[in-house]
Amino acid sequence: MPYLKSIFSSIIIMLLFSCNNLAQENPKQQSIINAKPVEVPIQNGLAKAYFASGCFWCVEAVYESVIGVEEVISGYAGGHTKNPTYASSNTGKTGHAEAVEVIYNPDIINFSTLVDVYFGSQNPTQVNGQGPDTGSQYRSIIFYLNEEQKQIIESKKENLSKKLNATIAAEVYPFQKFWVAEDYHQNYEKLHPEDPYVQNVSIPRLNKFKSKFPELLKDNKH
Repeated sequence: MPYLKSIFSSIIIMLLFSCNNLAQENPKQQSIINAKPVEVPIQNGLAKAYFASGCFWCVEAVYESVIGVEEVISGYAGGHTKNPTYASSNTGKTGHAEAVEVIYNPDIINFSTLVDVYFGSQNPTQVNGQGPDTGSQYRSIIFYLNEEQKQIIESKKENLSKKLNATIAAEVYPFQKFWVAEDYHQNYEKLHPEDPYVQNVSIPRLNKFKSKFPELLKDNKH
């Protein structure tokens, strides 16, 4: 099926589009990086946060296992084009990265802890990708909605850099817009547990996170 991922397809994409993997250097991209963040108001007691960290199938599964998170949606963010798709983002030319929208109850879990989940569920030093997924569309980005969130992100990033004695790859972007991905990407890990990519990449990444943060897991975790 055309939407199935594999290590081989990731390598092919990397080879085909490596020249475009610095999309964040595009002048149009700079206007996104330098923009004022768009605030997303709390609705019905729920807040939203946005993260990019490799394949959104993996990131969605991680955040869905966390207490206080009501829903996670896969999509695209961080780029300079409108209406990105899976195909267009994979070219590395749109500036967008695969991202997730995390809808959470701030009375149960706060933004700071969600950032801890972010760094604790990835290889924080891998540039332009996570695991076998490489390219600017898989790069790590944390989006902030206001100055307070930006300070939280920058502080945690700096502390992690000192702890690891390494450069942390995650970019820090002002949130602008989240584009919802195609329907077949939503809840992919749950709906396709036998998919080879899910078996070999998504589930191991999820299980690694679970072992590190047992106190943050829902009782009905999958």
